[in-house]
Order: sequence, then structure tokens, then C-alpha cells
Amino acid sequence: MKISSLGEFGLIKLLSEIISSEGADRTVEGIPLITIGDDAAAWYCNSPVETASTDTMVQNIHFTLQNTTWRELGWKALSSNLSDIAAMGSTPQYAIVSLSLPGDTDVDSVSQLYHGMAGLAHRFNTAIIGGNISNAPLLVITISLIGSSDGSLLTRSAAQANECIAITGYTGSSAAGLHMIKTQLSLDDETSSLLRSSHNQPYPRISEGQLLLRHGVRAAIDISDGLIQDLAHLCKASGVSAHIFADKIPIHPLVRNAFPSDCLNFALSGGEDYELIFTAPRKVIEDIKKDTGCPINIIGDITDGNPGQVDIINNEGTVITQNSHSGWDHFSPRKL
Repeated sequence: MKISSLGEFGLIKLLSEIISSEGADRTVEGIPLITIGDDAAAWYCNSPVETASTDTMVQNIHFTLQNTTWRELGWKALSSNLSDIAAMGSTPQYAIVSLSLPGDTDVDSVSQLYHGMAGLAHRFNTAIIGGNISNAPLLVITISLIGSSDGSLLTRSAAQANECIAITGYTGSSAAGLHMIKTQLSLDDETSSLLRSSHNQPYPRISEGQLLLRHGVRAAIDISDGLIQDLAHLCKASGVSAHIFADKIPIHPLVRNAFPSDCLNFALSGGEDYELIFTAPRKVIEDIKKDTGCPINIIGDITDGNPGQVDIINNEGTVITQNSHSGWDHFSPRKL
């Protein structure tokens, strides 16, 4: 069945049932909803600081339906917003989804999209509380996410000279996954599974962002646009510069094995890894390592100098690049 046959309100009813079946309609504990299903959702607030993020994914700009399943697409659309909330050390609470798509889209495809989105929302106790649906010549997904904090936040502008730079997880896996999918490269099952999930179903570092705050970290950013570019954003906002060591960049062994020549470039500028870069004294970072199962690696140092400059140092101590603009840019030519 096409959604043009089901109709707007029939589709809304179906998607509401999917959200409920996935457990993504539940009220956030301690913050009750006043109403949902009216012209706007309403809820009580009992936290000192509210946080908000919004992100849009446009077909053939951010994704193609040849490179992803509908369920993966729903997951990733929400994950990008959750990652922004994670980068603030905030707790996600409510999501609002705006969906534009052609009328000849299969109902089952949209159902799968919402199963992916609602399944991830449930994992982070995030309620999908409303949105909008409209006809459009191609698929556009816009999600707005509301979070809360006890008053402390991670920001881009709090990095200080002489702090270490650290990163959660691995970087470059998403870019390697996109390359594998685009080129239809045949790899072993373990590598293929890792790369596909890294690109199409990234896992936002919500608990890690909150852990950083508890340890007194104040500066962080997620690397959705690429390690170099996002680190440069953090440095510019903080009025500092940075140098990172190429041999300290955490690249998954399966990515190194599959792409020995390209893995460093994937890691530095590929983007869409949704890991967190943060800065702190070395001792604080070592304490964080003991308090989490997530890999944490120190990759460099914050320095005084030209704000926003990021130097990459090789094993001999030589600067091999000073490119802070290598990464995603919506208005630069780049093919999916």
C-alpha cells in the first residue's frame, strides 16, 4: 500500500501505534506530560536547564535509499540529534519529528523508518511526542530534540591550554562503512557488519557525556563533521589551538586491516562517527577511563596559538598538515 492510499491521518495513526509498540511514547520519569495529540505537546519542567537540538536529513544530500534500509535511516536520523545532546552532557527527553515524503512511498517503508527511530528512542528513555507530515518530491526528515541538565553543561568554549585532548571510541569507521557500501566492496562478515552499523546505526554517547560532566570536564564536541573540523570548532570557540598525534588516533583494527592506506584520512576527516572529543587534565582522563567500558584515548594537547588551528604531528614530531577545514560542509561539493 502507498501512503497516498492510506492518507495523512491514517499514516499518523499507524506511526503513533509504532511509537507506542516500541515503548517510545512513555513519559520521561519525573517529568509528566500534560498532553499529547493536540495541536502541540505540553509537559512540566523540573530541571534548571533545558537543552534543544534540531537536525535535518535530506535524501540525496545526507543519504540515499540505495545505501541504507528504512529502519537504519530512522535510527540514524534520531542518533544525530541524540549525539548533539550527548555533546552537552545532557539527558534526552522528548523528540518531535517532521517528515516530508512522496505520496507513492510504501507504507511499510515508513513503518520501518519509525521502528528504527522509536527503537533507539526507547533505549534512551526518549519519548516521541509529535511532529508533522507533508507531501514532498523526496524524503526529508527533521527531528527536534529536547533535553535537560542539572545546570552543568559541556560546551565548545571551555577548553584551556595545557589540557589533554581525548576521544571516545574509534574514529573513521563510519567513513569506511560508507566507502564499502558505495563501492559494493566485498569484505569478511565481521568487518562488513562493523562498518555497516558504524555508518548506518551509530550509537550516541549519552552516558559518556554525562560521565564527563561528573568528572569535572567542561569542554566537548561530537565529531559528526570530522575529527579535524570539529576539533577546530572547539579550539576556535575556546580561543586556543591544538596539536594531535597521528599514531594516537584510535582506528578500529578491522578498519586498519581493510583500508591500510585510507584509514587515517577516514579517521581525521570522514565524519559521522558521533564520538565525543573532550579536553581535561591527564589525571581526570585517566580517572574517566577507569569509570567506563567505552574506549578513551588521549590524542593530543590544547595549546596557545592561532585560535582554531589544528596541527597533526607524525612519529618524528613533524607537522604533516594544518588543515582545519577537512570534513563535512553542506555547501561544498561532496558525493554520497
